Amino acid sequence: MEKKERTIKLPDPVKTGGLTVQEAFAKRRSFREGISDRKLSEQQISNILWAANGINRPDGGRTAPSAIGGKDIEIYAVMEDASYKYNPELHELEFIVEGDNRPAAAGGQEFVLKAPVIFILVSNSDHFTIMEKNYPGVDFSPFKPSWAAMDAGIVSQNINLFCAGNNLATITRAFMDQKKLRKVLNLKDSQTMLLNNAVGFPE
Repeated sequence: MEKKERTIKLPDPVKTGGLTVQEAFAKRRSFREGISDRKLSEQQISNILWAANGINRPDGGRTAPSAIGGKDIEIYAVMEDASYKYNPELHELEFIVEGDNRPAAAGGQEFVLKAPVIFILVSNSDHFTIMEKNYPGVDFSPFKPSWAAMDAGIVSQNINLFCAGNNLATITRAFMDQKKLRKVLNLKDSQTMLLNNAVGFPE
C-alpha cells in the first residue's frame, strides 16, 4: 500500500465550543500522570492540529505566529499504529511510517506511554530563507535557534490551551529519543526537534 493511500484526510475542524479563553487559562495544567489510553477521534485530532498551527485566514495565516512569518513549525503525530506529518494546507495527516514509535517519543518517561498521540514539534530552518532573500549578505544563522524555540513554544501553548478548554489532558516535554525519531520520521538536517505534547483524555 502506497503512503498516499495511508494519508488521513481529517474532517473540517470545529471552530466553536469549548471553554472561554479565560476559563482555559484557569484550567491549564501539565498532566505528569493520569493520561488515559482511550483513543482520540479523528475529529478531536483535527481540532487539536488546527488549533495548534492550522490555517485560520484566506491568505494562509496560521493560528500560531512565527518569526518573520516563516511558518517553520511542522507537527508530527506519533500514534499506536503509525506516525504521520500534519499538512496544514490540505488539513490532513500524511503517512510516514508504520508501527508504534511512542516509546521513542516518550524518551524514557513512562507516564506518557499510554497517551494515544504524541505530537512532535519540529522547526524546519528552510522556512526562514525568506528573510535571507530580503536581506542579501546578512547572516541570520545566529538568530534561527531562538526563533525556532519561540515558535515551538507558541504552538505547544496552543495545544495546552485547547486541551484545557476541551477536557483533554496534555503535557509539554523536551525528552525524546531524538536519534531514533530522526531516523523513523525521515527528518532532514534542516529539521530540529524541539518539544512534544502527549495528548489524551484524563483518567
